[in-house]
Amino acid sequence: MKEVVIFARVSSTGDRQDYQRQVNDLTDYATRNGMKVKRVFAEKVSGGKRNEEREELMNMIAYVKEHKVKKILASELSRVGRNTLQVLKTIEILNENGISLFIQNYGIETLTDEGKINPMSQLLVTILAEIARMERKTIQERMESGYRNYRENGGKVGRKVGYRKDERKLLQEYVDEVKLLRKGYSLRNVAKITGHSVSTIQKIKLVLAKQ
Repeated sequence: MKEVVIFARVSSTGDRQDYQRQVNDLTDYATRNGMKVKRVFAEKVSGGKRNEEREELMNMIAYVKEHKVKKILASELSRVGRNTLQVLKTIEILNENGISLFIQNYGIETLTDEGKINPMSQLLVTILAEIARMERKTIQERMESGYRNYRENGGKVGRKVGYRKDERKLLQEYVDEVKLLRKGYSLRNVAKITGHSVSTIQKIKLVLAKQ
């Protein structure tokens, strides 16, 4: 049975359901194709970070190299990275170690069954990554233009002065996070398990400390 790992990623503003969907879909794919999932790596990080700054990505690369896992499953190319150059750097590292990257939504793999570089997949990955980058840039430019027009017409962006989420409601909203913190899990581990940022878990911990 071929051993694989799953890599999932959501943006810094993403939600837990998105992460869980990725893991569930890829786990189902692995099961249907006679693969054994050795480990799941997941990160919640801004797409603007370099690979070297993405701790979980680096952990995954180190893991597959050490345990000689030859395939990584990802639901979409954007989960590997949002920056074209960083995506290609990741794939290059994997290629050098004979590790194939499977992109589920396009059904493509970077290596052949013989462990050779799949030139057509490499070309497609490059094109798709660049298209995704251009789409994000267009969306960002439209948002910035919208904010600029809104402010020029007297609008204010951001939270209202004096805004603060009720502490009781905060604990009710993050029940799972509260349970893990009370069991002694670290901020980083709770963030990884739940898919929320470390800063959010820190806020919850501070509220708990007042009780």
